[in-house]
Order: sequence, then C-alpha cells, then structure tokens
Amino acid sequence: MSMLPFLESVAKCAGVEAMTYFNHLKANAVSSKASARDLVSTADKAVEKVIIDTIRERYPEHGFYGEESGRSDASAEYCWVIDPIDGTQSFVKNHPYFSISIALKRKGRAIAGCVHAPVLGLTFSGEAGRGAFENGAPIHVSDCGTLAEAACSTGFACVRAGLKKNNLPYFNAIVPEIRDIKRCGSAALDLCFVASGRYDAYWELCLQEYDVAAGALICALAGGRVCDLHGGTDYPAGGILCGNPALVEQFLPFFQEKSR
Repeated sequence: MSMLPFLESVAKCAGVEAMTYFNHLKANAVSSKASARDLVSTADKAVEKVIIDTIRERYPEHGFYGEESGRSDASAEYCWVIDPIDGTQSFVKNHPYFSISIALKRKGRAIAGCVHAPVLGLTFSGEAGRGAFENGAPIHVSDCGTLAEAACSTGFACVRAGLKKNNLPYFNAIVPEIRDIKRCGSAALDLCFVASGRYDAYWELCLQEYDVAAGALICALAGGRVCDLHGGTDYPAGGILCGNPALVEQFLPFFQEKSR
C-alpha cells in the first residue's frame, strides 16, 4: 500500500498550522527583531509537533529525526526525517518560498517523501517504485544538456555559518557559464524544482539531513542524479548537487578544481 496519501495529508495539515503563524507576519517585518525570531521558533516547534503527533498516532513504533526535537527511537526500523519550516528567512520576511519537508526512511534508506509549499499551493511527493509527483501529476527533470542553457539554483548556508570554505568560489566560477541563477532559500523546494524541470541543476553546502531527505528522493525518482560535490553519495555532509545526469557531469569539474 502506498504511503503517499498519508504523507501528503500530514504535510498539508502541517501547512495549515504553519500558515496560522505566517499570516501574522508583515512583509516589512525585520528578521533580527526578537519578536520575529520568537514567532518563527514557536512556529517551527508547533508545526513539528503536528507532524510527529499525527504520525505517531498511526505508527507509534516509528522513530523521528526532527530539526527541532532531534532524534528519538534511533533503533526503530522506520524513521521520519522532518524539517517543519525549510526556508526560515523567507518565512520571517513573509516571502512565499518556504516549505514543510517530511521523508520516511526504512533501515536508513529513504523510501518516501513529501515537500509542501502552502503559500505556493505546491505539493511534491515521491515513493520508491512509484515515481515523483507534483500535485498528483508525474514529474521529470529537464533535458537541458549544456551549461550555457542551464537555469540553476544555489544557496549560502555556509556563508551564514561563517565557514572559511564556502560556496562563493564555486558560485563565482559557475555563474558566468550558465544562463540563469536563482536563490529562493528553501533547499527542499530547490530540489523539487529541479525534479519538476523548473531548475536544471542545484548545488549547496552546509546543509543537514532534514533539509534534503525528502527533496533528494523526489529528485532522484524524477530521473535526476543526486550526489555530493565529488560525485559520490556523501550528501549533504559533502555538499549536494543535483540535476539531470548529463548536466551533473558538467558541473562536477568546477567543484573538483576548487577543492584542491
């Protein structure tokens, strides 16, 4: 039996909870104000609680790894990986590009995932053996074959974290070679936008498992290649890169040269 109807319903319930907080933010809210930070922190915790409580009611034996609550029941066969609000800065600024990301892993391997963007009205989902979907319709990565025609996305979590090794050298090398670059602030959505062909490729550093677990699975099920910045499987610890397989091959040399 497919997990997607349940997974999508949980994500949408979480989206309703998120919107109760989002609708109280003003476009001119200053993200550094304590009140804005407090609201987001409260929203994160409230949304994650809705997700965990709903899942636990049906699957009490499952484990969880949430951005807010950490890991629980680590020895469980099934584990839900949750980012209650991916794109916090978008959320704070009343910007629509944030999402709820939920993935289900079995014995450490992702088998189903959902990324729901409530303001945009988009629900991406995927399940091993069934494929990837946007609002119920099948999706596939683009067939863009050259860097010169590629519209891409990236992010700068590494810069915010103050890391000496960050995305800026890669960004400076890649942007002159591609057609367009986007920056929307939700890794989960970026991965799904690659899955649906809106973006041709995406890369980023300094992300956590809960940022990418659902989106990476959806992208892979949509025909994309998802890897670390050296072409391996150590993502997100080793950075993350995704796109159609031919385009990913053209991106990898940029990261190899800059990492020497």
